[in-house]
Amino acid sequence: MALPDYLQDSAKDFARQLTASTSVPIDTSKFTGRQFVAGEDKLQTDAIQDAVAGLGSYQPFLQQAQRLTGPGAGAGIGSIGEFMSPFQQNVIDETLRQYDLSRQSGLQDISNQAFTSGAFGGGRQGALEGQFMSDTATGRAGIAAQLNQQAFQDAAARRAQALQNQFALSNFQRSGLAQDVATQGNLGAFRQGLEQQRLQADADAARTGAYEPQQRLQQYGGGLGQLAGFASPPPAPMGGASPFATGLTTALGVAGLFGKLYG
Repeated sequence: MALPDYLQDSAKDFARQLTASTSVPIDTSKFTGRQFVAGEDKLQTDAIQDAVAGLGSYQPFLQQAQRLTGPGAGAGIGSIGEFMSPFQQNVIDETLRQYDLSRQSGLQDISNQAFTSGAFGGGRQGALEGQFMSDTATGRAGIAAQLNQQAFQDAAARRAQALQNQFALSNFQRSGLAQDVATQGNLGAFRQGLEQQRLQADADAARTGAYEPQQRLQQYGGGLGQLAGFASPPPAPMGGASPFATGLTTALGVAGLFGKLYG
């Protein structure tokens, strides 16, 4: 089917424009390549550095805890003796002194009773005093043993608490580092996503500018074809994905990775 005469000049004009438009390659480097990929944000770099620097930083707490897991014998570091109260011996000495004072009156009572009954200095008085002294010594030893046992139990409890504290500090250090790294990484990923939006918008603008003459020429040729009855006009070029949606998806995706580093 031949073109109508009134379209001949338009067709020739279209052919000239088409030849000129397609004879020069489109420089795709203006809207493609790594220059349109957002680089690592400083917060992401800091997060990675902090994570690497913090590896094994909990070890001193665990090493300290290991010294508290033995039998606790001796008097060195980590022993139960280390957790004994420095005033324990003072407490024991004063308690025994008070006990001795309380027993002195009992010994005087035996002497008084012997004098009253006319048996002062006799064998019966000696036997009673001997038994009294023996009971006093036994009671004194029992009090000392009880105080020492109580001191041991208190020291053992403090040692066990110190062990738990070291584990708690270790866990706190690790969890604190994890939260810091995740927060920095998430914020950095979000800022990286925002930068990616800007770069994507720049790439889309450059792509649109590069192809706009050809798209306009397609519209021109489609209109001529419709007028000549050859074809329907081509659909208008559709825009790409929203730069904001693309950038936000990227930000959220990368942020999720940082959130799982220490999860």
